[in-house]
This record gives sequence, structure tokens and C-alpha cells, in this order.
Amino acid sequence: MRDFSRDFRDEFYELMRWRRDVRHFRTDAVDEAVLARCLDAFSLAPSVGLSEPWRILRVDSSEKRALARANFEDTNADALARYDGTARDSYASLKLAGMDRAPVHLAVFCDEATVKGRGLGAGTMPEMRRYSVVSAVTLFWLACRAEGLGLGWVSILDAPRLCRDLGAPETWALIGYFCLGHPKRDDDTPELERAGWDERASKLEIEVV
Repeated sequence: MRDFSRDFRDEFYELMRWRRDVRHFRTDAVDEAVLARCLDAFSLAPSVGLSEPWRILRVDSSEKRALARANFEDTNADALARYDGTARDSYASLKLAGMDRAPVHLAVFCDEATVKGRGLGAGTMPEMRRYSVVSAVTLFWLACRAEGLGLGWVSILDAPRLCRDLGAPETWALIGYFCLGHPKRDDDTPELERAGWDERASKLEIEVV
């Protein structure tokens, strides 16, 4: 088995600590060669049955970005209405999308009808295909951070509506809409924790059964 040095392991855990969900971006362009290196992380990711079900649309057109932005605005208004009192005020103060300034927008999907992998592992647990895509996104996220880039996962969206607006095939399920670029600031504390929304658990609780 490949052996890694203590220094490398320390750097790896440091990378995980500094991986953040970024919402505030600079507008300068992302180098295409750097972006390509980050996207290579998908090809290194594990997938159930070697199905590699991830599918990616790069959203560059102003028309498609406007549709995604309108989707967020409508869905975010509905989300705000579910809170009241101080929670509503706190939610309203959060910047929950980096869609206006991030130079790169990516929509990541799971192809639930892929024949690659011949159904191994997905016949009994079809959701494993989606989990595989999320695993690939995690590797992509770490690669972006290692390259000095920030990634933001926009989850306040109407997924079926976005799939239609982006022209995704019917067999593709949306996993996430991602904004990518150079972060305006680096911080090893989650933004929602800094804003007082909630706190990261200090200890992992594991129950033995």
C-alpha cells in the first residue's frame, strides 16, 4: 500500500479544515488549466459498480444563469417565509448564494439510467449512484481548495424547475448547483457559524450497537 509521510498527512487534514462553503467571490476569471485539474477529481472518485454516473453542465450563458438566479430568488423567498421572529431576521441577513459574482457556474447531476457498471450495487440500493456523485463532488471541493479556489453549493433551488431550464435529460437528477471562483477571504470557520446561525459539533458521537 502507498505510504504517505507525516507531513503530507498533516497537510491533508489541514486542507480539510480549510475547505469552506464559499459565498463571497472575487470576479476575476479562473484559469482554465486550473479548473481542468480540479475537474479531474471526478475521474478519481469512487462510484458504485464503477458506474461513474456524474454528469456536469457548465452554465456560461447569461440567459441560463438568469434562470438559475430567478429560481434561487423564488425558492429563497419561500424558505424565508418558513421562519419567524429572530430566526427570520437572522436568515434574511445571510448571503446564501454567490451566483452574482462567481465566474464559474456548474450544475452537477446523477445519470440514474446509466448502463455503465451494469447495475452492480445499484440494483439493491439505487441511491448509491447519487451518493457516488456526492463523493466525487467532495474530492472536487478539496481539489478546488488546494488550488486556492472557493466552491459554494447552492441548495435553495427548485430542482425539477432547474433541470427543465438547463435542458437536462429526464434521467438526470440534480445533485447540486455550484459557484466557483477566487474567495474574497479565507477562513477555517464555517460562514454560518461566524454569522451565529449554528455551531459545528465539537465531537463526533459514535454509538456502539
